[in-house]
Amino acid sequence: MHNKAYVLAQFLKLLPRYEFQRLVDKYNGNHRARSFKCWDQLASMMIAHINQEDSLRDLDITLNAHANKLYHIGISQTPRSTLADANEKRDYRIYEEFVKLLMMRARREYADTELNIEIGNAIYALDASTIDLCLSLFNWAKFRKTKGAIKLHAMIDLRGNLPSFLTITDGKTHDVKAAPLVPLEPQSIYVVDRGYVDFNWLWSIERSDAYFVTRLKDNINWSRIVSHPVDKSLGLRSDQEIKLTSARLKTFYPKRLRRISFRDEENEKTLIFLSNHFGLAAEIVAALYKMRWEIELFFKWIKQNLKVKTFLGTSANAVKIQIWIALVVYLELAIIKERYRVDLPLSKMLHFLKVNLFEQKPLLSAFAMNERKMKQPPVSNQLKLFDD
Repeated sequence: MHNKAYVLAQFLKLLPRYEFQRLVDKYNGNHRARSFKCWDQLASMMIAHINQEDSLRDLDITLNAHANKLYHIGISQTPRSTLADANEKRDYRIYEEFVKLLMMRARREYADTELNIEIGNAIYALDASTIDLCLSLFNWAKFRKTKGAIKLHAMIDLRGNLPSFLTITDGKTHDVKAAPLVPLEPQSIYVVDRGYVDFNWLWSIERSDAYFVTRLKDNINWSRIVSHPVDKSLGLRSDQEIKLTSARLKTFYPKRLRRISFRDEENEKTLIFLSNHFGLAAEIVAALYKMRWEIELFFKWIKQNLKVKTFLGTSANAVKIQIWIALVVYLELAIIKERYRVDLPLSKMLHFLKVNLFEQKPLLSAFAMNERKMKQPPVSNQLKLFDD
């Protein structure tokens, strides 16, 4: 990209602005907006995430410090009260749907990514993470008696560890309540923890000609139909076909299930896996569940590197806009990393982007590691009296 363009301008240029404007028009986002449009709001909030701004005042100081550059970047400067009003009033669904569009683009970039295990199915990990809020400031986000929270539900495609499903609910919503919103693909494998053991939902996966891998709850009654031999040197203890014995649960899931026992010697735990996939080796089923940890790392990265624990507005709409724009930053970094083969972790890319945000240089050079050159000691012409 052109050397005279600002890094921020190049970063924003990679976003599909035509598609964004289509969403703005759909929800009438620029209604009565004279100068500060939805695009300016998106760019300003992205700067807040990248720079880790703690308040609208801090963001306003940053924008004022670079006021002469904003025109060339293609965004408008505005008083913080105008940005606060935009976060309060503009429809968060503009940014939610924009994130979903970016998710599809990012997954196309990572379509050829290889998994650590050889398997032809698409593999997804589904989980939810609670974002704590101060109940006195966010009184709409009731979670417990003295605590507020919302919940981010996510499903990531393990080919690239990119989100393929995202939704935000109140903190009281149980994880499995959001599961029916997840689109199910035939022949795909859905890896979930015990919080998603709802046999009504698991049966919907079976009926969709898809598969699941989860852990069996201790209070579920079952009977063994047949046992298969296992290689105990791999940590496996049993591989059984079972049926549920509870009259109520049998009405939800009438078919056989697969129960695999695995001993984790490192953590001194025995894990019991439950699946409806009978064609995979038992050790592959165990390995699939281990890959579920990637979604925990996804939530950890979002919370540690972007502003989703302190908020620049207190309404539900403002909080949702801030979270959705955080995910815009995450997905854009992920796309750049894969498309341009940037050999850096996303956290380091974000740091380099922050340092170079208002510099005039090619975007990719902002992510280049400059090797430190050590000064060589001067060559001495002094004659030696003695040999070494």
